[in-house]
Amino acid sequence: MGKIEMTTPLVEMDGDEMTRILWKMIKDELLLPYIDLKTEYYDLGLEYRNETNDKVTHDSAEATKKYGVAVKCATITPNAARMTEYNLKEMWKSPNGTIRAALDGTVFRTPIIVKGIEPCVKNWEKPITLARHAYGDVYKNSEIKVPGAGKAELVFTAKDGTEIRETIHEFTGAGIIQGIHNTDESITSFAKACFNYALDTKQDLWFATKDTISKKYDHNFKDIFQDIYEKEYDDKFKAAGIEYFYTLIDDAVARVMKAKGGFIWACKNYDGDVMSDMVSSAFGSLAMMTSVLVSPSGVYEYEAAHGTVQRHYYKHLKGEETSTNSVATIFAWTGALRKRGELDGNEELMQFADRLEKATVQTIEGGKMTKDLALITSLKDVTVLNSEDFIKAIRETFDRL
Repeated sequence: MGKIEMTTPLVEMDGDEMTRILWKMIKDELLLPYIDLKTEYYDLGLEYRNETNDKVTHDSAEATKKYGVAVKCATITPNAARMTEYNLKEMWKSPNGTIRAALDGTVFRTPIIVKGIEPCVKNWEKPITLARHAYGDVYKNSEIKVPGAGKAELVFTAKDGTEIRETIHEFTGAGIIQGIHNTDESITSFAKACFNYALDTKQDLWFATKDTISKKYDHNFKDIFQDIYEKEYDDKFKAAGIEYFYTLIDDAVARVMKAKGGFIWACKNYDGDVMSDMVSSAFGSLAMMTSVLVSPSGVYEYEAAHGTVQRHYYKHLKGEETSTNSVATIFAWTGALRKRGELDGNEELMQFADRLEKATVQTIEGGKMTKDLALITSLKDVTVLNSEDFIKAIRETFDRL
């Protein structure tokens, strides 16, 4: 049989360390033998980001806007140690943060459910998707270390020179101050992305903040969500048979532990950061999470939810065998290919993505898996495979389907 044809390219963003090695294995074993793969390639490896003064990251984001669908490998966000290791010109920003800002996107993360990898929360039967606002809060904060007694004030100066002032605290000794912000524009984009994703996936949508304490900041999120829902989405949700509701973040935490799953939980930036790690760990592993960045204009960027697996990469460089879980990276590719097929009306491409995901799950459920999963599975007498052999085992399963 001939390879599946593509009409529109994907934007392909290559990455760093062990995930970069897996990226090539996945393409060589699971994609190129079956698809006439068309991509516009961008090397987001740290060396090339440094060489181009990070222009390549901005270019990849613009290409994503152009083509509508991207797939991204995990990348290094440099710290002081990486500055020395890679001889960097400067401490370049997180590529994910740059792309999120460019696309004005919301991150949706969903666990991949596999028999034999049971959630720690026994009543979770279906995936719980975390929708994380990707702008503002502590990630764009200003902080001051207060040296001693004095008055701290929150001051807003309008363009016409008028001021709004609020006393934060009268310090009698040393302390700390933090200032955070958000914008109505970004919150609106976040809300619309959440409502649209709920409609696309036909799942209930929860949204949670702490508006009883934060009566202006958090309450603004709540009000914007409610206003948009009532004006634009109420009838659509009813027609789809799904529900939107708001609750306090502490109530949401209590409810989620007793729920069966199968819904989207929307959170502010920091809440989403923490809760997505909690949900992924409770379901099994960050390596078993899908992650997609969705813009309000309908642009999609798929990626793995985990990092570059540095420790395994150093073992790989020494010629030592690794057993690195590639599932999230495989599902980043299948998610992007399915969406590309959906947008282009390419049924073959969509069916390929479904089949490859099914083959991946069946391989694990059949007892063939990487070491991280073997440590937490309830299956008996499993076979632990190295990084490459696991991908080859998935291909064998795929060819039998």
